Parts: sequence; structure tokens; C-alpha cells
Amino acid sequence: MLSWRIGDVTVTRILELEMTGGTRFILPQATPDVVLGMPWLAPHFADETGRLRMSVHALAVQTPTRRIIVDTCIGNDKQREIPNWSGLQTNFLADLAAAGFPQETIDVVLCTHLHVDHVGWNTMLVDGKWVPTFPNARYLIGRAEYDYWRGEEDGNAHPERSPFHDSVKPVWDAGLIDLVGTDHAICEEVSFEPTLGHTPGHVSVRIRSRGQEALITGDFIHHPCQFNHPEWASSADFDKTASTQTRERVFDTLAGTQVLVIGTHFAAPTAGHVVRDGDTYRLAVEG
Repeated sequence: MLSWRIGDVTVTRILELEMTGGTRFILPQATPDVVLGMPWLAPHFADETGRLRMSVHALAVQTPTRRIIVDTCIGNDKQREIPNWSGLQTNFLADLAAAGFPQETIDVVLCTHLHVDHVGWNTMLVDGKWVPTFPNARYLIGRAEYDYWRGEEDGNAHPERSPFHDSVKPVWDAGLIDLVGTDHAICEEVSFEPTLGHTPGHVSVRIRSRGQEALITGDFIHHPCQFNHPEWASSADFDKTASTQTRERVFDTLAGTQVLVIGTHFAAPTAGHVVRDGDTYRLAVEG
């Protein structure tokens, strides 16, 4: 279980799934021969044949005043179009509790965006009904993000199949969602930061404490190979031009700084610092 300290804040990775290969549908540009041309990716982020390593995990954040979970993965019992994500039965909640974050102690859930692999554990199945997994938490979602996906739901001929229907709407119906701006401050140490393009209201999460900083990415970047190729937009990006502009802007701002970048889909060791690599960038990690 990976954990990082940023001043008075602790961030802990809660793993749901790891995968090697099978992710070309997200980054079709990352062919094995091209990946092998980025040797710094191995062994953590690619294997010896050039297949990408990725993960699905949540990040539990402990501040002096808040117990936060950032993005809630895929979830159990959800029926999904991606076969390996459908009908999961994982130990996610037990692992969360073992890390010191029992579900009833979480007081804030942050959604960087509302894609299927970021909202799943917002709810859980109890007696055939989807109920909020974190009943004592406020769920914070960007207003633009919520409005977009609510509109998609309204036009969906089969809304019962959508992540919004089983993982967002029940939380809204329970009165636990707060719609906020893309620069909303959650507490003194934690705030949203707009990183638009992947979705209409996509945000990352900035942590600042005692002169130290971290950035939880969300999906403005899916894999560290995009540091070398910020022009590689994900197939899942809503606005590929905007997502590319976001990567170029954020990478330039981060390069050479001590800001710890914690990737929402980066395989272990998951975090590192952005450094310049010729005309582009790479992620420097320890170990």
C-alpha cells in the first residue's frame, strides 16, 4: 500500500485493479515499438515487450480537518460494457478500512470527473438497491461536469445501464451531492484545479501544506508515456485539442519543481516529479 506525506497531509493509494496490456483502446498511439523507444518507462510503467502498465485506484487523503477519498474506481456489482470491469467482486472497502479509512469515517468524496472508473464506489448494492457507500460524506462534483452528464442521462434510451444512473443519481437523490466550481477549495490544504478537455468539467486536485505541494491528476493524463508525448490525446477525451493544451500547460508549469505528481492511473510507484527530457518531459520516480 503506497502512501505519501505532503506537509500535514497524507495520501494513501487504495488499489482496485492492475493491468498490463489491454489498454491500447485508451492510448492507441502507444504501440509497443514506440513505447520501447521510451526506456525510462520500464519497469514500472511498461513491461519488456512495450505493453503499458496501468491501474485503477482511489486516493484517500487525510488532512488535519478532513478525511477525503478522491475518485472511487469501478465498484462491485456494476454491469459495464468493458467485460473485465463488469460484475466485479473486490475487497476494496476492506482494503480502505485496513488503510485506516473505514467508509463511515469519510467526510468528503471528490470526483475529478464522472467516468465509469471514477464513480463506481460512490454507491454500493444493498438489498437490490444502490445506496451511497459513504453515508456521512458530502460528494463534491463540478457543476459543469454534473450538468453535462445529467443531460446525457436525460437523452439516454437506456439510462439504467449508465454509470450516472447507478453511481451518481442515487447520491443526488440522497441529498449528499454539492455542485461546486472547478477551482473550489475543500479545506485549507486541498482544492480543485481545472484541467479541462478529458471531460467538460474535469478537475485535478491540488494539495498544499507547509511549503510542500502535490497534484492528483485525474485523467488529464492517463499514463506517464504522455509526458514524452503530450500531444497524445486519449480516445476517451471529450475535447482532444483542449486536453492536449491542458497537458502542455500543466507539464510546463510542473517541470523542474518539487510538486509531487500522483497519477490516478499510474501503476506503482504511481508518483514522481516532472523533469524536462529534451524538448519534452518525463516522470522521475524513486526506486
